[in-house]
Amino acid sequence: MSQINQNIDQIFKSCRRIAVVGLSDKPWRASHGVAKLMQRGGYQIIPVNPALEEVLGEKCYPSLGDVPGEIDLVDIFRRAEYVDEIVDQAVEKGVKAVWMQLGIVNQKAAEKALKAGLQVVMDRCWAIEYGKLAT
Repeated sequence: MSQINQNIDQIFKSCRRIAVVGLSDKPWRASHGVAKLMQRGGYQIIPVNPALEEVLGEKCYPSLGDVPGEIDLVDIFRRAEYVDEIVDQAVEKGVKAVWMQLGIVNQKAAEKALKAGLQVVMDRCWAIEYGKLAT
């Protein structure tokens, strides 16, 4: 049985500092709406996007390696072909979990993250899963 998409409830409880890779400053983009929901839920977001200085009132970093301190969860809003590199950075950074948003599937990267001891969520929307907790 696959360990992917297991313990989502635990991730919500234990992962409070979230790096959002590919976070957009455009309010109509999914990444923006999800990150705003995270903030409203009491999570600390860390925008990761080399093209931006600040998003949602938070300093933006060019890569995961540039983020100071520990990161609990890496939420990925990038196309599947970029996920391998992001997972490598997440493993190096020592994060607890990686989350590939709805429509993002990279089995190789997921297996690499699992082998490194990270929890993995793939092809799921953080906001939809978070909404299920309230029901």
